[in-house]
Amino acid sequence: MIIISDTSPLCYLILIDCIELLPILYKNVIIPQAVYQELQAEETPKSVKEWIENYPDWLVIRNITNASDSDLDQLDKGEREAIILAEEIKATLLILDDKIDLPTKVNQLQKTSFFVSPKLLQSILSQHQENL
Repeated sequence: MIIISDTSPLCYLILIDCIELLPILYKNVIIPQAVYQELQAEETPKSVKEWIENYPDWLVIRNITNASDSDLDQLDKGEREAIILAEEIKATLLILDDKIDLPTKVNQLQKTSFFVSPKLLQSILSQHQENL
């Protein structure tokens, strides 16, 4: 399996201390250079920056060979490179989150038997709102 990820799924999994789900599910995950850079950006949460500074062996960083695709111009650089890389190396799965209405999904999750700290959920939703 060839798995590519965009920035936000990694960021949120790190923030909720669930990043180790990825190697359990997929063994290895590949990210493009732009995603790596976004995970190091100044506005990135400290815990995410610390994680990416010492990223695990299961995370692979790759450069794309073709940085141009006018159909993807409306996307940010990380999303664009993740999609291009997925196409270039014929990925099995591309992990994106930009089509997810996070507040609605969190509300739905809270209506199940899933338990999570309200403080943690509020922090995630606040951060999501700041990133919009």
